[in-house]
Amino acid sequence: MIIRILAKRLHKLTGKGKAIIVFGARQVGKTTMLHDVFKNENDNVLWLNGDEPDVRAMFENATSMRLNAIIGSKKIVVIDEAQRIADIGIALKLIVDNRPDVQVVATGSSSFDLANNINEPLTGRKNEMLLFPLSFAELAAHNGLLEETRLLEHRLVYGSYPDVVNNMGEERDILRQLADSYLYKDILALDKIKKNEKIVKLLQAIAFQIGSEVSFNELAQTCGLDPKTVDSYVQLLEKSFVIFRLPSYSRNLRNELKFARKIYFWDCGIRNAVIGNFLQPSTRQDMGALFENYVISERLKQQSYARTYAKGYFWRTAAKHEIDYIEECDTKLTAFEFKWNTRRKATVPPSFAKAYPDVPFRVITRDNYWEFLSAEYM
Repeated sequence: MIIRILAKRLHKLTGKGKAIIVFGARQVGKTTMLHDVFKNENDNVLWLNGDEPDVRAMFENATSMRLNAIIGSKKIVVIDEAQRIADIGIALKLIVDNRPDVQVVATGSSSFDLANNINEPLTGRKNEMLLFPLSFAELAAHNGLLEETRLLEHRLVYGSYPDVVNNMGEERDILRQLADSYLYKDILALDKIKKNEKIVKLLQAIAFQIGSEVSFNELAQTCGLDPKTVDSYVQLLEKSFVIFRLPSYSRNLRNELKFARKIYFWDCGIRNAVIGNFLQPSTRQDMGALFENYVISERLKQQSYARTYAKGYFWRTAAKHEIDYIEECDTKLTAFEFKWNTRRKATVPPSFAKAYPDVPFRVITRDNYWEFLSAEYM
Protein backbone atom coordinates (compact mmCIF):
# COMPACT_ATOMS: atom_id res chain seq x y z
CA MET A 1 0.00 0.00 0.00
CA ILE A 2 1.22 3.49 -0.86
CA ILE A 3 1.67 5.50 2.34
CA ARG A 4 -0.05 8.87 2.11
CA ILE A 5 1.85 11.86 3.43
CA LEU A 6 -1.20 13.27 5.19
CA ALA A 7 -1.72 10.05 7.19
CA LYS A 8 1.11 10.97 9.54
CA ARG A 9 -0.30 14.43 10.16
CA LEU A 10 -3.80 13.01 10.64
CA HIS A 11 -2.47 10.68 13.33
CA LYS A 12 -0.99 13.68 15.15
CA LEU A 13 -4.26 15.63 15.04
CA THR A 14 -6.43 12.79 16.32
CA GLY A 15 -7.57 13.22 19.91
CA LYS A 16 -6.83 16.96 20.06
CA GLY A 17 -10.45 17.95 20.72
CA LYS A 18 -11.13 19.39 17.27
CA ALA A 19 -12.96 18.17 14.18
CA ILE A 20 -10.69 17.11 11.31
CA ILE A 21 -11.84 18.14 7.83
CA VAL A 22 -10.21 16.36 4.85
CA PHE A 23 -10.86 17.99 1.47
CA GLY A 24 -10.00 16.45 -1.88
CA ALA A 25 -11.47 15.44 -5.24
CA ARG A 26 -13.54 12.29 -5.48
CA GLN A 27 -11.51 9.10 -5.87
CA VAL A 28 -8.19 10.54 -4.61
CA GLY A 29 -8.18 8.10 -1.68
CA LYS A 30 -9.64 10.02 1.28
CA THR A 31 -11.66 7.06 2.60
CA THR A 32 -8.85 4.57 1.92
CA MET A 33 -6.42 6.75 3.86
CA LEU A 34 -8.83 7.03 6.81
CA HIS A 35 -9.39 3.25 6.87
CA ASP A 36 -5.62 2.82 7.03
CA VAL A 37 -5.18 5.46 9.76
CA PHE A 38 -7.90 3.88 11.92
CA LYS A 39 -7.24 0.24 11.02
CA ASN A 40 -6.49 -0.63 14.64
CA GLU A 41 -9.68 1.10 15.82
CA ASN A 42 -12.26 -0.66 13.64
CA ASP A 43 -14.60 -1.52 16.51
CA ASN A 44 -14.53 2.09 17.68
CA VAL A 45 -15.26 3.76 14.31
CA LEU A 46 -18.68 4.77 13.00
CA TRP A 47 -18.54 5.17 9.21
CA LEU A 48 -21.21 7.35 7.59
CA ASN A 49 -21.57 8.42 3.94
CA GLY A 50 -23.28 11.69 3.04
CA ASP A 51 -24.11 10.36 -0.42
CA GLU A 52 -26.66 8.00 1.20
CA PRO A 53 -30.17 9.49 1.64
CA ASP A 54 -30.81 7.80 4.99
CA VAL A 55 -27.58 9.24 6.40
CA ARG A 56 -28.59 12.73 5.27
CA ALA A 57 -32.01 12.20 6.85
CA MET A 58 -30.43 11.26 10.19
CA PHE A 59 -28.79 14.68 10.39
CA GLU A 60 -31.92 16.72 9.64
CA ASN A 61 -32.65 19.09 12.54
CA ALA A 62 -29.88 17.39 14.51
CA THR A 63 -29.81 17.82 18.28
CA SER A 64 -27.14 16.75 20.72
CA MET A 65 -29.50 14.04 22.00
CA ARG A 66 -30.06 12.61 18.53
CA LEU A 67 -26.35 12.76 17.70
CA ASN A 68 -25.53 10.94 20.95
CA ALA A 69 -27.96 8.20 19.93
CA ILE A 70 -26.35 7.95 16.48
CA ILE A 71 -22.81 7.82 17.86
CA GLY A 72 -23.52 5.48 20.74
CA SER A 73 -20.32 4.11 22.27
CA LYS A 74 -18.14 4.80 19.21
CA LYS A 75 -15.04 6.93 19.80
CA ILE A 76 -14.39 7.94 16.19
CA VAL A 77 -17.00 9.21 13.70
CA VAL A 78 -16.05 9.47 10.01
CA ILE A 79 -18.51 11.25 7.71
CA ASP A 80 -17.64 10.86 4.02
CA GLU A 81 -18.89 13.42 1.47
CA ALA A 82 -20.10 15.62 4.30
CA GLN A 83 -20.89 18.48 1.91
CA ARG A 84 -24.04 16.55 0.93
CA ILE A 85 -25.51 16.92 4.44
CA ALA A 86 -27.50 20.08 5.16
CA ASP A 87 -26.19 22.19 8.07
CA ILE A 88 -23.36 19.72 8.66
CA GLY A 89 -21.30 22.42 10.39
CA ILE A 90 -23.84 22.75 13.20
CA ALA A 91 -23.92 18.97 13.67
CA LEU A 92 -20.12 18.81 13.82
CA LYS A 93 -20.08 21.65 16.36
CA LEU A 94 -22.58 19.79 18.57
CA ILE A 95 -20.42 16.67 18.49
CA VAL A 96 -17.20 18.57 19.28
CA ASP A 97 -18.83 20.55 22.11
CA ASN A 98 -20.88 17.75 23.69
CA ARG A 99 -18.78 14.66 23.06
CA PRO A 100 -15.15 15.55 23.82
CA ASP A 101 -14.44 11.81 23.99
CA VAL A 102 -15.28 11.46 20.27
CA GLN A 103 -12.97 12.30 17.36
CA VAL A 104 -15.05 13.43 14.38
CA VAL A 105 -13.58 13.41 10.87
CA ALA A 106 -15.45 14.79 7.85
CA THR A 107 -14.39 14.47 4.22
CA GLY A 108 -15.55 16.60 1.32
CA SER A 109 -15.01 16.45 -2.43
CA SER A 110 -16.15 20.04 -2.81
CA SER A 111 -14.85 22.92 -0.75
CA PHE A 112 -17.82 25.10 -1.70
CA ASP A 113 -20.76 23.79 0.34
CA LEU A 114 -18.69 22.09 3.03
CA ALA A 115 -16.44 25.08 3.71
CA ASN A 116 -19.40 27.46 3.70
CA ASN A 117 -21.31 25.23 6.12
CA ILE A 118 -18.50 24.64 8.61
CA ASN A 119 -16.45 27.84 8.74
CA GLU A 120 -18.67 29.81 11.10
CA PRO A 121 -20.00 26.98 13.34
CA LEU A 122 -16.55 25.40 13.67
CA THR A 123 -14.47 28.52 14.23
CA GLY A 124 -11.58 27.42 16.44
CA ARG A 125 -12.90 23.85 16.51
CA LYS A 126 -11.40 22.32 13.36
CA ASN A 127 -8.19 21.35 11.58
CA GLU A 128 -8.28 21.23 7.79
CA MET A 129 -6.14 19.33 5.31
CA LEU A 130 -6.19 18.78 1.57
CA LEU A 131 -5.55 15.43 -0.14
CA PHE A 132 -4.50 15.32 -3.80
CA PRO A 133 -4.03 12.55 -6.34
CA LEU A 134 -0.89 10.61 -5.47
CA SER A 135 2.13 12.90 -5.34
CA PHE A 136 5.58 12.40 -6.80
CA ALA A 137 7.02 12.10 -3.29
CA GLU A 138 4.52 9.38 -2.30
CA LEU A 139 5.11 7.43 -5.51
CA ALA A 140 8.89 7.80 -5.33
CA ALA A 141 8.85 6.55 -1.73
CA HIS A 142 6.79 3.53 -2.83
CA ASN A 143 8.43 2.70 -6.18
CA GLY A 144 11.91 4.05 -5.56
CA LEU A 145 13.21 7.26 -7.12
CA LEU A 146 14.76 5.57 -10.17
CA GLU A 147 11.62 3.64 -11.09
CA GLU A 148 9.37 6.65 -10.56
CA THR A 149 11.49 8.87 -12.81
CA ARG A 150 11.28 6.16 -15.46
CA LEU A 151 7.49 6.43 -15.23
CA LEU A 152 7.45 10.18 -15.94
CA GLU A 153 5.98 9.84 -19.44
CA HIS A 154 3.30 7.49 -18.10
CA ARG A 155 2.36 10.05 -15.42
CA LEU A 156 2.11 12.82 -18.03
CA VAL A 157 -0.35 10.76 -20.09
CA TYR A 158 -2.34 8.93 -17.40
CA GLY A 159 -1.77 10.95 -14.23
CA SER A 160 -1.63 9.74 -10.63
CA TYR A 161 -5.11 8.90 -9.38
CA PRO A 162 -4.84 5.89 -7.05
CA ASP A 163 -7.02 3.61 -9.22
CA VAL A 164 -4.94 4.52 -12.27
CA VAL A 165 -1.67 3.81 -10.49
CA ASN A 166 -2.90 0.54 -9.02
CA ASN A 167 -4.44 -0.85 -12.23
CA MET A 168 -1.82 -0.74 -14.95
CA GLY A 169 -3.36 -1.52 -18.33
CA GLU A 170 -6.79 -0.18 -17.37
CA GLU A 171 -5.86 3.50 -17.24
CA ARG A 172 -8.05 4.67 -20.12
CA ASP A 173 -11.25 3.03 -18.86
CA ILE A 174 -10.70 4.32 -15.32
CA LEU A 175 -9.97 7.87 -16.45
CA ARG A 176 -12.95 7.94 -18.81
CA GLN A 177 -15.18 6.85 -15.93
CA LEU A 178 -13.68 9.48 -13.66
CA ALA A 179 -14.12 12.19 -16.27
CA ASP A 180 -17.66 11.14 -17.25
CA SER A 181 -19.08 10.34 -13.82
CA TYR A 182 -17.20 11.78 -10.86
CA LEU A 183 -15.75 14.91 -12.43
CA TYR A 184 -19.08 16.67 -12.80
CA LYS A 185 -20.98 15.18 -9.86
CA ASP A 186 -20.27 17.88 -7.28
CA ILE A 187 -20.18 20.67 -9.85
CA LEU A 188 -23.67 19.86 -11.06
CA ALA A 189 -24.99 19.47 -7.51
CA LEU A 190 -23.46 22.79 -6.45
CA ASP A 191 -24.86 24.84 -9.30
CA LYS A 192 -28.08 22.86 -9.82
CA ILE A 193 -27.35 22.52 -13.55
CA LYS A 194 -27.54 19.70 -16.01
CA LYS A 195 -24.39 18.27 -17.56
CA ASN A 196 -24.69 20.00 -20.89
CA GLU A 197 -22.38 20.53 -23.79
CA LYS A 198 -21.35 24.00 -22.70
CA ILE A 199 -19.73 23.09 -19.38
CA VAL A 200 -18.02 20.12 -21.04
CA LYS A 201 -16.85 22.38 -23.86
CA LEU A 202 -15.52 24.90 -21.31
CA LEU A 203 -13.42 22.28 -19.56
CA GLN A 204 -12.13 21.06 -22.93
CA ALA A 205 -11.21 24.61 -23.93
CA ILE A 206 -9.31 25.04 -20.67
CA ALA A 207 -7.56 21.69 -21.24
CA PHE A 208 -6.30 22.84 -24.64
CA GLN A 209 -4.88 26.04 -23.10
CA ILE A 210 -2.78 24.68 -20.21
CA GLY A 211 0.46 26.61 -20.10
CA SER A 212 -1.09 29.61 -21.88
CA GLU A 213 -2.68 32.76 -20.57
CA VAL A 214 -6.45 32.30 -20.36
CA SER A 215 -9.02 34.92 -21.34
CA PHE A 216 -12.51 34.46 -19.91
CA ASN A 217 -13.90 36.52 -22.80
CA GLU A 218 -12.35 34.15 -25.33
CA LEU A 219 -13.54 31.11 -23.40
CA ALA A 220 -17.03 32.59 -23.30
CA GLN A 221 -17.06 33.07 -27.09
CA THR A 222 -15.75 29.54 -27.66
CA CYS A 223 -18.34 27.93 -25.39
CA GLY A 224 -21.35 30.13 -26.07
CA LEU A 225 -21.43 31.46 -22.52
CA ASP A 226 -21.11 34.92 -21.00
CA PRO A 227 -17.85 35.79 -19.18
CA LYS A 228 -19.54 35.89 -15.75
CA THR A 229 -20.84 32.35 -16.23
CA VAL A 230 -17.37 31.22 -17.31
CA ASP A 231 -15.91 32.75 -14.15
CA SER A 232 -18.60 31.03 -12.04
CA TYR A 233 -17.96 27.63 -13.64
CA VAL A 234 -14.20 27.99 -13.27
CA GLN A 235 -14.69 28.69 -9.57
CA LEU A 236 -16.86 25.57 -9.24
CA LEU A 237 -14.21 23.47 -11.01
CA GLU A 238 -11.57 24.88 -8.65
CA LYS A 239 -13.68 24.17 -5.57
CA SER A 240 -14.18 20.60 -6.78
CA PHE A 241 -10.36 20.25 -7.04
CA VAL A 242 -10.31 19.63 -10.79
CA ILE A 243 -8.31 22.71 -11.81
CA PHE A 244 -6.40 25.58 -10.22
CA ARG A 245 -5.45 29.09 -11.29
CA LEU A 246 -1.96 30.54 -11.36
CA PRO A 247 -2.01 34.36 -11.20
CA SER A 248 0.48 36.70 -12.83
CA TYR A 249 3.26 38.34 -10.81
CA SER A 250 3.69 42.09 -10.97
CA ARG A 251 5.72 44.49 -8.88
CA ASN A 252 8.12 46.71 -10.79
CA LEU A 253 7.59 46.97 -14.54
CA ARG A 254 4.99 49.22 -16.10
CA ASN A 255 4.10 46.68 -18.81
CA GLU A 256 3.88 43.59 -16.57
CA LEU A 257 0.55 41.80 -16.84
CA LYS A 258 -1.19 42.43 -13.53
CA PHE A 259 -4.51 40.58 -13.76
CA ALA A 260 -3.76 37.68 -16.09
CA ARG A 261 -4.10 34.02 -15.15
CA LYS A 262 -3.21 30.55 -16.32
CA ILE A 263 -5.29 27.48 -15.49
CA TYR A 264 -3.87 24.02 -14.86
CA PHE A 265 -5.29 20.61 -13.93
CA TRP A 266 -4.45 18.92 -10.64
CA ASP A 267 -3.97 15.70 -12.64
CA CYS A 268 -2.66 15.30 -16.19
CA GLY A 269 -4.63 12.09 -16.72
CA ILE A 270 -7.92 13.91 -16.07
CA ARG A 271 -6.85 16.64 -18.47
CA ASN A 272 -6.14 14.11 -21.21
CA ALA A 273 -9.42 12.27 -20.52
CA VAL A 274 -11.38 15.52 -20.90
CA ILE A 275 -10.07 15.96 -24.47
CA GLY A 276 -9.89 12.22 -25.22
CA ASN A 277 -6.17 12.23 -25.99
CA PHE A 278 -4.15 9.29 -24.67
CA LEU A 279 -1.55 9.32 -27.41
CA GLN A 280 1.92 8.35 -26.30
CA PRO A 281 4.63 11.04 -25.87
CA SER A 282 6.46 10.27 -29.13
CA THR A 283 3.41 11.31 -31.16
CA ARG A 284 2.09 14.17 -29.01
CA GLN A 285 2.42 17.89 -29.73
CA ASP A 286 1.62 19.01 -26.18
CA MET A 287 4.40 17.43 -24.13
CA GLY A 288 5.84 20.79 -23.14
CA ALA A 289 2.49 21.95 -21.77
CA LEU A 290 1.89 18.61 -20.00
CA PHE A 291 5.34 18.71 -18.40
CA GLU A 292 4.72 22.29 -17.22
CA ASN A 293 1.32 21.31 -15.79
CA TYR A 294 2.80 18.28 -14.04
CA VAL A 295 5.73 19.96 -12.31
CA ILE A 296 3.69 22.99 -11.22
CA SER A 297 0.85 20.86 -9.80
CA GLU A 298 3.36 18.60 -8.05
CA ARG A 299 5.18 21.61 -6.62
CA LEU A 300 1.90 22.97 -5.23
CA LYS A 301 1.11 19.56 -3.70
CA GLN A 302 4.54 19.68 -2.08
CA GLN A 303 3.91 23.14 -0.66
CA SER A 304 0.49 22.15 0.68
CA TYR A 305 1.75 19.00 2.41
CA ALA A 306 4.83 20.76 3.78
CA ARG A 307 2.74 23.78 4.84
CA THR A 308 5.40 26.14 3.50
CA TYR A 309 2.84 28.80 2.54
CA ALA A 310 4.80 29.71 -0.56
CA LYS A 311 2.93 31.50 -3.36
CA GLY A 312 3.15 30.61 -7.04
CA TYR A 313 2.82 32.89 -10.07
CA PHE A 314 3.79 33.18 -13.70
CA TRP A 315 5.36 36.33 -15.14
CA ARG A 316 4.68 37.99 -18.48
CA THR A 317 4.90 41.41 -20.10
CA ALA A 318 2.80 43.00 -22.80
CA ALA A 319 5.76 42.35 -25.12
CA LYS A 320 5.29 38.60 -24.40
CA HIS A 321 8.48 38.13 -22.41
CA GLU A 322 7.60 35.32 -20.03
CA ILE A 323 8.77 33.10 -17.17
CA ASP A 324 6.81 29.92 -16.50
CA TYR A 325 6.81 29.97 -12.73
CA ILE A 326 7.71 32.43 -9.97
CA GLU A 327 7.78 31.19 -6.39
CA GLU A 328 7.61 33.60 -3.46
CA CYS A 329 8.43 32.29 0.00
CA ASP A 330 9.11 34.58 2.95
CA THR A 331 9.41 37.52 0.49
CA LYS A 332 12.16 35.67 -1.44
CA LEU A 333 11.58 35.07 -5.16
CA THR A 334 12.87 32.25 -7.35
CA ALA A 335 12.20 32.01 -11.10
CA PHE A 336 11.78 28.72 -12.97
CA GLU A 337 11.55 27.78 -16.63
CA PHE A 338 10.29 24.32 -17.64
CA LYS A 339 11.67 22.58 -20.74
CA TRP A 340 10.57 19.15 -21.93
CA ASN A 341 12.91 19.38 -24.92
CA THR A 342 16.34 19.43 -23.29
CA ARG A 343 17.91 20.68 -26.52
CA ARG A 344 16.05 23.96 -26.28
CA LYS A 345 17.96 26.62 -24.40
CA ALA A 346 16.27 28.72 -21.74
CA THR A 347 17.56 32.11 -20.66
CA VAL A 348 16.14 34.69 -18.31
CA PRO A 349 14.43 37.56 -20.20
CA PRO A 350 16.62 40.70 -20.02
CA SER A 351 13.67 42.81 -18.83
CA PHE A 352 13.11 40.44 -15.89
CA ALA A 353 16.82 40.29 -15.04
CA LYS A 354 16.96 44.09 -15.03
CA ALA A 355 13.85 44.51 -12.89
CA TYR A 356 14.70 41.64 -10.50
CA PRO A 357 18.50 41.38 -10.57
CA ASP A 358 18.87 39.27 -7.43
CA VAL A 359 16.25 36.61 -8.23
CA PRO A 360 17.75 33.14 -8.92
CA PHE A 361 16.76 31.56 -12.25
CA ARG A 362 16.55 27.79 -12.67
CA VAL A 363 15.75 25.61 -15.67
CA ILE A 364 13.77 22.44 -14.89
CA THR A 365 13.93 19.59 -17.40
CA ARG A 366 13.03 15.90 -17.41
CA ASP A 367 16.63 15.27 -16.30
CA ASN A 368 16.44 17.24 -13.06
CA TYR A 369 12.72 17.66 -12.29
CA TRP A 370 12.93 15.13 -9.46
CA GLU A 371 15.18 17.51 -7.50
CA PHE A 372 12.50 20.21 -7.86
CA LEU A 373 9.92 17.80 -6.39
CA SER A 374 11.95 15.94 -3.78
CA ALA A 375 12.10 18.38 -0.87
CA GLU A 376 11.40 17.01 2.62
CA TYR A 377 7.73 17.30 3.57
CA MET A 378 7.36 16.71 7.28
